[in-house]
Amino acid sequence: MSTADAASARLADSEQEARPAGSQVGRLTAPLRSTIAVACVLQAISSAFGVMPFIAVAEIGRVLLAEGPTNEGKAWLIAGLGAGAMLLQFMFKMASGAITHLADVDFQFYLRRNMAAQLSTVPLGWFNDRNAGAVKKALEDDVSTLHHIVGHSYTNMVGAVVTPVTALIYLFIIDWRMALAALIPIVGGVFLYAFMYRGFNEKMVAYDEALEDVNASSVAFVQGIAVVKTFGQARRSYRQFVEHANRFVDYFWEWVKGQIPWISAGNTVMSPIFAMVVILAIGLGMTASGAIEAIDLLPFIILGPSLAAAFLTLSFAQNDLMLAHRAADRVADVLDTPSLPEAEHPRKPVGSRVTFENVGFSYDGENEAVHGIDLTLEPGTVIALVGPSGSGKSTLARLLPRFWDTTEGRITIGGVPVDEISSNDLYRNVGLVFQDVQLLRMSIRDNIALSRPDAPLDDVVAAAKTAQIHERILELPRGYDSIAGEDALLSGGEAQRVSIARAILADAPILVLDEATAFADPEAEASIQDAISELIVGRTLLVIAHRLHTIVGADQICVLNRGQIIEQGTHDQLLALEGTYRRLWEASRVAEVVG
Repeated sequence: MSTADAASARLADSEQEARPAGSQVGRLTAPLRSTIAVACVLQAISSAFGVMPFIAVAEIGRVLLAEGPTNEGKAWLIAGLGAGAMLLQFMFKMASGAITHLADVDFQFYLRRNMAAQLSTVPLGWFNDRNAGAVKKALEDDVSTLHHIVGHSYTNMVGAVVTPVTALIYLFIIDWRMALAALIPIVGGVFLYAFMYRGFNEKMVAYDEALEDVNASSVAFVQGIAVVKTFGQARRSYRQFVEHANRFVDYFWEWVKGQIPWISAGNTVMSPIFAMVVILAIGLGMTASGAIEAIDLLPFIILGPSLAAAFLTLSFAQNDLMLAHRAADRVADVLDTPSLPEAEHPRKPVGSRVTFENVGFSYDGENEAVHGIDLTLEPGTVIALVGPSGSGKSTLARLLPRFWDTTEGRITIGGVPVDEISSNDLYRNVGLVFQDVQLLRMSIRDNIALSRPDAPLDDVVAAAKTAQIHERILELPRGYDSIAGEDALLSGGEAQRVSIARAILADAPILVLDEATAFADPEAEASIQDAISELIVGRTLLVIAHRLHTIVGADQICVLNRGQIIEQGTHDQLLALEGTYRRLWEASRVAEVVG
């Protein structure tokens, strides 16, 4: 991750920390409140009817085991009522499930559509590796978690409450003392689970952060697998992913191993077997003392064990709800990501002259990444930004296409401040070619024609030829129809030339070229440089390069240090100054010889 990306990640973290406390579940599910309420009422009715067959069995047993002649008519009547209750339970449960799941389909579509719409408006600088993992988790994992709460958890919680309450009402009617005895496992289980859930929210925050790191590293690993394999770096890239995964597993194990005794104890105490043992122990004692008739133990033996099981279901549903709180917060973080402000009355630039006027920018509002930048890019000239790592060159270059807005000064194109140009017009005027090339999982033709989807094939081929990638594309199994990442496995240099072909086809008069040859081998670098030479003809170019020999012919070289331009001039002029640029130049020459 570059210095700019790392700072951007810290900015995103600070924005999320500034969010008000409290879950966003209620806010996100607000459109479904009436639907969920109806489903919960239907589930409550279903759960009440669901207890009736068990009550019927208990009452039939009491009728059949009662002293004296057997009242068969009464037994058949109770059996009929139990069967009718079972049918009604099924009908109401089906209605409740149908309502929640139909609502959930719309809910998931609503969330994903709104998140996608919001992400299309956020500043480009927001999309760093950390946020890529967070977006993946929000769009996939967290929406699925919220699906579970909408489709199941609320109705499960209602069922878990109504079922034991209905059973307890019946049991208290039979004998209040035995009903209290049946509650003993529940009280013990609640105590154990309450102890187990201490600090749950804080631990879940750390859990989610660790999982986001794994997601981000997996996204980066999968997206770059073709490139790293081409350069023999698959093992190192895989090792980085495994390190993140191992840290996640280590944290999760440290958390879980302390929970295992409490989980085991809670599950044991709340189990039907334990409840049966408690009921029989107390019930037999009361029967022996004459406090209760033996026949009256039957309802407690049938219904008592299910009480604890219902509360165990409530515990699981509560756990789902706690997970949903965290998931909803992350989804809300994406939905609440500040959009890039658009001008109310956008203006169109006239010409391609670029000026930086006393430009300053800070990621956190306290420490300035760049400040006091005055720079002019005349049409058709090449301006190079060089400097040590962390000097602000990437940040400065990315301010031009509005990865972020300046905190001081302004940047203009054709005399118009960039924040007064519509995003569409801005990207028609400013093309981007970065070192971390991302080819979409579509045909090579579509990748090149990304900015002009309706471009004829002849124009796409012409751009590819200019970028010196045409011959390589023809070698692919399906040529221009080959799919990137499937049958089009390109090296880093080849993917870079595809991105250059994309920029050529876009035909933007201004180009931002960020370290395009930083990771290329010498042969690939030569091809990329030739492609860039074709690309920049007649265009204004703002370029960053670690390999200083690639920009010796630049019209102007700006040396940055600690966010300021400290030297400025041509290659020869800067060497004559015997300052920072000369030291960087000599160091780069030594590195090339050693390499």
